[in-house]
Amino acid sequence: MSEDERYVVGVDFGTLSGRALVVRVGDGAEAGDAVHEYGHGVIDEALPAGVRLGPDWALQAPRDWLDVLRSAVPKALAAADVEPSQVIGIGTDFTACTVLPTTADGTPLSDLHPERPHAWPKLWKHHAAQPQADRINALAAERGEPWLPRYGGKISSEWEFAKALQLLEEDPGLYGLADRWIEAADWIVWQLTGRESRNICTAGYKGIYQDGRYPSREFLAALNPGFADFPGKLGHELAPLGGRAGTLTAQAAAWTGLPEGIAVAVGNVDAHVTAAAADAVRPGQMVAIMGTSTCHVMSADHLAEVPGMCGVVAEGIVPGLWGYEAGQSGVGDIFAWFVDNCVPAAYEEAAAAAGLSVHEHLTALAAEQPVGRHGLVALDWNNGNRSVLVDHDLSGLVVGQTLATRPEDVYRALIEATAFGTRMIVDTFEASGVPVAEFVVAGGLLKNRFLMQVYADVLRRPLSLIGSAQGPALGAAVHAAVAAGAYPDITSAAAAMGRREPAAYVPDPARADAYDALYEIYRTLHDHFADGAVMHRLRGLRSV
Repeated sequence: MSEDERYVVGVDFGTLSGRALVVRVGDGAEAGDAVHEYGHGVIDEALPAGVRLGPDWALQAPRDWLDVLRSAVPKALAAADVEPSQVIGIGTDFTACTVLPTTADGTPLSDLHPERPHAWPKLWKHHAAQPQADRINALAAERGEPWLPRYGGKISSEWEFAKALQLLEEDPGLYGLADRWIEAADWIVWQLTGRESRNICTAGYKGIYQDGRYPSREFLAALNPGFADFPGKLGHELAPLGGRAGTLTAQAAAWTGLPEGIAVAVGNVDAHVTAAAADAVRPGQMVAIMGTSTCHVMSADHLAEVPGMCGVVAEGIVPGLWGYEAGQSGVGDIFAWFVDNCVPAAYEEAAAAAGLSVHEHLTALAAEQPVGRHGLVALDWNNGNRSVLVDHDLSGLVVGQTLATRPEDVYRALIEATAFGTRMIVDTFEASGVPVAEFVVAGGLLKNRFLMQVYADVLRRPLSLIGSAQGPALGAAVHAAVAAGAYPDITSAAAAMGRREPAAYVPDPARADAYDALYEIYRTLHDHFADGAVMHRLRGLRSV
C-alpha cells in the first residue's frame, strides 16, 4: 500500500468534547473528522447521583471518553470516505493533568462507587487540592528537594501528587481501593490496547518524575505517613513519545470500526502533541495552544531552570531534546465568563441584529479603540495563575473602571491581560537563558484576528500560525504514523505531516510602544498582588 493510500487516526480528548481526525500518512492531508460532545460535560456542581461538590471541583465521566471512540471515530472514517483497511495506526491526546483512580484491571472507581466524589476523574482544572499543593511545595523547599527547581520552584494543585494527596486525606478508604492512579491519557490507551502503559510526558510534567524516579518515600511519608507508597499506584516503565503502546484489541476495533491489530501510539498531552502538528519541534519554537486556557510548550537543547514554569522534562516533547512547559489557567474561559455574566441585553440584541455572536460584536467594538483609550489594565487570574506564580487561589482584577467604562472596554482589557500574561512567560524564559526564536499559535482562538494582532503587538514579535484547525488531533495522528513505522521519528513525521504559516501577524511599532506602557502597569499589579495576601483573604470569605 502506498503512502497516498495509508491513513492514521488522531483522537483529541478535550474539556467538553472529543474529536477524531483521519489523516493521510504521506502529507498530513486531513480527510475527515467528527466531534462527540461529552454527555456529562464538566462535573463541577454535583455528581450524577446528586451529591453536591465543593468549590473549585472539576470532574469528568470515563464513559464519555469511551463514547468518543464509539461515535466520533466511525463518523470521521465515514466522512473521510476511507476504507478501514487503509488505516495503519491510531494516536490519542488528552487534557492533563486529568487523572483517575482505578482497580488493577483499569476499572474506574467511579463505576463502582458513583456516590463518592473522589472516585471520579479529576479534570485538569480541578483546583480543590491547592492546600495539598501548598504543603508539598513548602516541604520540598524546606528539604531542598532536587526536583523542585525543574518545576520553577512550585508544583501545581492541578497535578497528580496534589490531587492524590487530597484523595488520601479526604477519602482514605477510597484511596486504599485505588490500585492505580492514572492519567486519562494513559487510561484511554489501556482501553484501546488491553494493556497498561505510562507515557514519559504526563509522568514528567504532571507526575514529578525526574532523573528516573519519583519523589522519595521519605519525602512522601513526611507529607502523610499513608502517602509513602503512592508511587506504587503510578505504574513502572515509562514509554517514549512516538512509541507503540500496543495494538488495537478486538473490542476496541468493534467500538471504532478500525482493524484489529493496528498500531496504537503511546499516550500524550493535547498541548505537547500539537507541536508536531505545527512542525515546531526544533529548539526555540514556542507553541501556544490557545483555547479555554493556554499552554506554552517549547523544546531546547539544554537544561535551564525557569521560575514558575510547569516543568522541564527530558524528551518530554520529542526525543533528544528538553521539553519546557508553561501556561495560563484561564484565557478563552475569561472571555466566556464576561460574555455570560457581564454584558447587557442591549449588546446581545445588537449582536443578533448584525448576525454576530456577542464575542464578535464586542471584538468589533473593541478593535475600533486606540491602545489605552479605555484606561484599563486587568490581571488574567480569573482561574488562578499557572505561570509564573503557580497559585490557583489568585483571582482576577480590573483597574481603572469609571462610570464611563463600557463592556467593550473591559472585554478589550481582558484580551490584553491574557497577552500580557503570555509576555510575562516569554520574558521569564528568555531571562532564564531559554530564548524564544519563533512564537507559534494553535488552538481555537487563532480565528480571532483582532486578538492575534493584540498578541503580536504586545509581544513585539511576529506570530506564526498552525496550518490546521485540529492541532491536537493532527499531532496525535503524527504520533500514530511514527508508532506504525511510517516514519523513523517525530521530527521527520512532523516535517512531512505538520504545517504552519510563518509570520502570519507582525507587530505594529506604534501600537507596540503604547502596549509597553500598559505592560509596565500590568507588571506592577502582577508583582503587588503576587503574594496573594488580598486575594487569598477574599477567597477565604467564600467558605465562611
